[in-house]
Parts: sequence; C-alpha cells; structure tokens
Amino acid sequence: MYKNTKYIETTNDAGQSLWLRDARKPALYTQNFGDCLGSSLINVTRFDAAYYKDNMTVLFHLEGNTNVANESLICMKNSRGLSVPAADPSVVYIGVFAYGVCTHLPALLSLKESSLCPMNRSVPIEANGIIPVSQSDVAGIPAIALNIPDFEGEAILRVFANSTESEVGCYSAVVTNGATFSHPYAVGSTLGIFTVIAIAASFATAIYGSHVSTTRTHYAHSLSVLVVFSVFHHIFYTGALSVNWPSVLPAFWSNFAWTGGMIYSESMQNTINQLIGSNKGNTSIVGAAGSGSTAEGLGGGYQVSQIYKRSFHHLFGRDAPPFSGRLVNLHSAEAEQYLAKRALANTTEGYNWYGFPTKPGLPLPGNFSGFAGTLAQENIPASNAFMTGVLWFLVLLTIVAAYVAAFKWIVEALVKYKRIEETRLAYFRQHWVGYTEAAALRTTVIGFFAIIYLTIFQFTYKGSGGVTAIAVLVFLVLFLGMLGTAGYACFYRLRWGHYEIRPDRLHAERSKALGSLPCVGFGLESRRTEKTRPRLSIGSVPWRTISYVDEDAQRIDVHQDEAYIKRFGWLFARFRRTRWWFFALWLAYEFVRACLYGGAAGHPMTQVFGLMIVEFIALITTVILKPFEGLRLNALMVYLLGFSKVATLALSAAFDIRFNLPRITTTVIGVVIIVIQGILAILTLVAIVFGAISSYMSVTRDREVFRPRRWEPYRQSYFAHLEKAAPDVSLVRPPTPEQPKEPYFRVASVRREPKIEDNDPDNINPGSSRTSIAPGPLLGSRVGSRTNSMWSPTMSNSNLPYGARAHRASWNTRDFTSWQERQHSNHSSHVAGGPHIANRASDGSVRETTNSERMDAPIKSPTDVATLVIQKSRRDKGKS
Repeated sequence: MYKNTKYIETTNDAGQSLWLRDARKPALYTQNFGDCLGSSLINVTRFDAAYYKDNMTVLFHLEGNTNVANESLICMKNSRGLSVPAADPSVVYIGVFAYGVCTHLPALLSLKESSLCPMNRSVPIEANGIIPVSQSDVAGIPAIALNIPDFEGEAILRVFANSTESEVGCYSAVVTNGATFSHPYAVGSTLGIFTVIAIAASFATAIYGSHVSTTRTHYAHSLSVLVVFSVFHHIFYTGALSVNWPSVLPAFWSNFAWTGGMIYSESMQNTINQLIGSNKGNTSIVGAAGSGSTAEGLGGGYQVSQIYKRSFHHLFGRDAPPFSGRLVNLHSAEAEQYLAKRALANTTEGYNWYGFPTKPGLPLPGNFSGFAGTLAQENIPASNAFMTGVLWFLVLLTIVAAYVAAFKWIVEALVKYKRIEETRLAYFRQHWVGYTEAAALRTTVIGFFAIIYLTIFQFTYKGSGGVTAIAVLVFLVLFLGMLGTAGYACFYRLRWGHYEIRPDRLHAERSKALGSLPCVGFGLESRRTEKTRPRLSIGSVPWRTISYVDEDAQRIDVHQDEAYIKRFGWLFARFRRTRWWFFALWLAYEFVRACLYGGAAGHPMTQVFGLMIVEFIALITTVILKPFEGLRLNALMVYLLGFSKVATLALSAAFDIRFNLPRITTTVIGVVIIVIQGILAILTLVAIVFGAISSYMSVTRDREVFRPRRWEPYRQSYFAHLEKAAPDVSLVRPPTPEQPKEPYFRVASVRREPKIEDNDPDNINPGSSRTSIAPGPLLGSRVGSRTNSMWSPTMSNSNLPYGARAHRASWNTRDFTSWQERQHSNHSSHVAGGPHIANRASDGSVRETTNSERMDAPIKSPTDVATLVIQKSRRDKGKS
C-alpha cells in the first residue's frame, strides 16, 4: 500500500525539516472554472490552484491554447533556463477571495519554452506557479473556514498583454475545502425512500375497503403526499429568490433538487440543448453572473495603470522571494519535477484536486445568486430549467399511472393463483381505471406550483422561442385545467343553493397563545352565540358574513356523498367536512406564490416582501381554518410549514446585495435557515413514519387479531379519534343538561345558642373530662374556678378538641348515693376546720364544691337532689 507513496521535504517556521506526503489533500483547492471576460484570447482548458497550510504555499496549473498569432508577455530566463516574468510580475496574477476578503497573489510562473514567450496559436499553453504566502496574506481567512462545510471563495486568474496593456484572459474558479452540505446521493436517497413509504401508505388506505365513506375517513388521516412535497418544494424553491445566497444554502438545497424535478441527466440535457440552440438566455436577468460573459466588477475589478506601475520590489517588499524548503525553491530541480507532475491528471501519481470548465449557460463558479446559482449545483443551466422540470413531470405521471395499473394486474394474478382471497381489494379491482385517473390528477395537484413557477420563470428568462412557446402551452393547460376543475367542483356541490350576506359583528376577544401568553383574538358574533362560554369581548365593529344556504335540506353530507367522492375525492378527501372547499383556496394561493417567484425574478425586494405578505396572510388563514381532518397534517402543514416559510423569507431579505452584509454574517444567517428547514424536514420524516403506522392500522381494521398486540390500545384510541373527527362537529363540549329542581334540604351554616347549663359552675362531664387538676390545694379567692382549671399549666389533655365543652352525664341512684357519702364526709372535715379539697366522683372526674354547698345538709334521697337542682337553676336564672 505504501510502496508507491512518495514524500517531499520542507521546513516549518521553526526551521525543522518536515516530510510531507506528496499526494496529500490541500487545505483549500479549486474546482470548476469559467470565463469571466467573455472574449478571452486564451482558451483555458485546465486551471487549478491549491493552498497548503502546512508549508504556506499556493500552487497553480494553467493549460490551454490561443488564437492570437503572436503576443509577448515580457519574459526573461534565469541562470537555470527557467522562464519567469521580468519587470512585470503582475502580467499574470491570481486574486483569491475568501468570504469577500481579497488577497492578490502575483504569480511567478514556470513557463515551458515558447508557450507564453511569445504566445502563439500553434503552441499549446502550459504554465505552473508556486506562490509562497505569509500569515498576513491569509489573515482575512478565519481558521474555522478551513473546516466548515462549503467554504465560500473563488480564485480569479487574469492575464494581460504587454503590447496593449489590456486584459486578454480572465477565469474564475470556485475554492472549496472538500466539506459540504451537498450529499444528494445519501440525503436525497433517504428522502426518496421516505417519500416512497408515504406514497405506498397513502395508496394503501385509498384502495382498501368497499365502503367509500369509511375509506375516505381513513385516507384523510394518512399522511398526505401533497404535504410531503409541499415541504420539500418550499425548501428547494426558496433558492428561486434573486438574492446573493451564501454557498452553504445552494449546497443544502441540492439534496432536495429531485423533488422539484431538477434531476441531471446527460442525455436529457443534450436533447434540450439541441432544442434551445445557441440562445442560452442571460442569467444576469435573474440576478446571476453568467459564465462566458463580461463581468467587469468581478472581484472588485482592477486598474491596469496601477498594475503596470507597480514594481517587483513594491509587490513583494524584497528583491526576490525567499522560498523556504526544497518544495518551494524555484531553483530546485525537484520543484520543477513536482510542478511537471501536476499535469498527470487522473493518474495514480498525478494531481487529483481540480475541476472542469463550466458548461454554457451556467453562472460563474463561486457565484450563487438567484435560481441560476441554485441550479448550478446540479449542472443544469437556467435556460434548461423549464424543459427539465416538465420532462421529469411527464415521466412521473407515466410512472404513477403505470404503477396503479401494474398493481391491479398483480393482484389479479395473485387471486387467479389462489395466493389471496378472491374478495380481497374487490372494489379497487373493479374501479381501477378511476383510481388511475384520480392518481394522475392528484399528481398534477402536487406538481402544480413547481410547473407553474417554471413556466413563468421561462417567460421572465426570455430564452429560446420554441421553449417559450411550449411554456405558454403548459401554462394554459395547467392554469385553465386545474383552476377550472376546482371551480367546477365547487359549482357542482353548491349549485342547489345560494349565498346570503348577513349583518354580523367582529369581536376582539381576550385569548391566550401557547396556553399562557395573553393575546387578542377575533371572533364573529354568530360564532360566539354557539359557544357555551364565549371569551370576554374587548370591543367589536360591524361586520358582514357571507354564508351559503342549501336549498335541499335532505341532501347528504359531502363526506357521505359517494358520487361526489368518486368524481372529486382527489381534490377534497383530506379536508374537514366544513372545509371541503379549501382545495380551491389552496390552488389560488400556490398560483400567487408561483407568480411572485417567477414573475418578479431579478427583483429580490419585490419577491421577498410580496411573498412575506402572502405567506403571513396564508398562515393566519390556515391557523383559523385548520383545513385538514388529520391532526398531523394540520400540525405539519399549518404551523410548521407556515412558520418556516415566513421565517425563511424574513431572513432571506438580508442577502440582497444592496445591504452589502459581510459574507461571514450572511453565512451565519444561511446556517440558521438550514437549521429551520432541516428541523422541518426531520419532522416531516417522523410524520411519515407515524403516518405509515396509522395506515397499517387502517388497512388491518377488519382483523380481529392485530399484531403487535401491545399496540392494540393505540389502535383502539386511533379508531375512536377517527369516529370523533369525521363528523367535524364543534370542539366545544355541549352544555350539561339542567336537572329538574326538586324539594331539597341543605344546611348552610350552624350557630350554637347558649344553654342553661353553660352558666352552671357544676357543668363538668364526669365521664370524659377535658381537663383534670392535679391533686393538691388550689389557690385563688374563688377556689376551683372554671377559667383557672381550663388554663392551668398542670392540665392534661384528653381526646376532646379545643373549644369543645364537656357536659354533665346522667347520674343514677348509685352515683347519688356515693356522692351523698362524700358530701357528708367533706361536711364533717369542714366543720372540723380542715382545708377544703375538690370532690371526685365515682368515675374519677373532678367536681368543684362551693362554700354554700358545703353548708347544706346532707342529701338523703334522689328527690332531694332533684329539688336542689331546680332551686339552683331558679337562682341562676334570677341572677341573669
């Protein structure tokens, strides 16, 4: 493997010797190149340049021929016989541009004998050059630029004749670092696979089942192929704006070029070139610098007088370039051999980092302005764009029709050989011709925007007369055919009715966005009356409402009308019952977009701000209408796609050349657009996956056993959602029916009035006391008061809550007898002069005894107790 690998020796800034691989990849190198003079006397067949960061060297190679009989570029020979420019090294020089920053590199040439000294038509031109660069020369190139995708730069080679001091040759080549966002084979193929899945899932739900209305319901909730292509067309045809795009955007959009019909085929392009002839149009009309035409301001232009006045010493600041290292030593035979070896292109040992001349009609390499710059990534000239798109669209129509017919006959073969049941897909097999027509018409709706835009772009571009005539024919067929069909579909449904203009009021309502952000919404008075809880109105203005009045009250619903579904289902089947007419509004919207994109080509501000107005109105309208029956379609088409369109247009306005933003800034804005559109594309692929799963559930709806079984709850939930969404009733919950009023009793509040025993000092529950007093003498003038006993620090809590009062329990004869005995003993101790203590009942509860009670005679029967209680109550009542 390493046997044929060769290395060369050089030195770094520290003077250390380094061995570098001969065939290493440059940090920056040129690719395709084009004529930027329009009438160059030198026909360059090969121009490549490379910047090696490891030894700070720029190398370039030039090959070509000329029709000039004899022209001198003032050359001299050194002692080794090496031809170099003498007093004027700027006769041939390279201007390298990186993100708008220019570095002019006077080219010291290694000219073969008699190739440019003098220049002669009979001698092929071949020149090699080595240009040492310093850190100041590349200071304008950010370090990250050597690694980020799609480095934006170009190298411009200018050649001047000594006799006339005029420019005789100018070629521009795009500079790249090899990293790019353009991966059409990988990314484009992935997008194609997911699109095929979406097409298959949508087709399966459309042909399965024999009940037309049920089939339409399941078809409406599968992922729409129209939505998928609308997302992809939005991403790719953003490049139709006539602004100066950063290089990252056309590279990213090239992954979606096939969805817009821009697929490169050598045989197809040759056929179109024969039809067009030599009239390639003028790419400058649409904002791009064309290859093969004069571009005087390219790279900031030049001044010949200054070029011929500058001396060798002034350009380099030294008498001779002090090349370091054996590789860049012009007096080294090894360097001459290295330069000579660059001519060995497409060989195992030759130089591989080079490009080819651009084809006629393409813009200059490194110029990405307008739709021409976007198409240049596919090597398709702007003059060929219309015919390329139309031809691939016809191919697509043929494939779709053939696919439906082939599927029908495949099913018939499987039925004949008993591979599937005879009743399987019976409705589709019986009506396969109608399905084929519907599929072709649906494909036309999908491609309506792209084809209309390409026809109008052809009118603006003013190319070949024959191609323009074809564009007129295609435009009339699509415009009259599609819009006429949409109008007839609306008329067919609405012909048995009339419209009325009714007075109404438009209310400004308090609302919330994203669930919590306060905002202002709008609603009609007629709609507010339908809601159980209308939003608070801030104000209102008079309004008029146009409503349709159906004169046939018995006519069935549009989603239940099988005859109408068979005839126009390809237009309205995915829309809600109350928004079935939205297809007409959608086609009109797509036509206006196409007119602004194509008709205003070359006028970027008209395009950008006109489209922003249209997209903003469309976003508000679709958010209000929510036309699709499926939630995924509304989320993807209304919110995500609408936001991406508005945001992309707003950011694209910064790319207008009148703003003259730094190219680094425009690159950052371009990356932001890539992030927005990339997220949209990823979410579309995720929606395709979920759409395929839901379509699988739809086509297996008649099976009792569903696999995988763990998905059965999701399947049931999905079917319940279909049944709920199909009628398209108001999302507001119906009001709860009011229950009839009956006699009822309800306690609102309770207030306790004071009782007689509340004022009784003997009101203590002997059975469950709230507090208890520790044994011992009690202090205070009034011994054993209720307040002191309740707030005593020696109290012990029971299970009674705070604020609860313990009431006296019922006493029996035994209790009275025990109480009588204690009273007698206490009376005796009182008479003896001992200290009084609190009496305790037989259940352990404390009962306070007053002095008056102690002086009373002992009670000898329950009757005496009752008499005592009655007397005490009367005394308390008299006091109160």
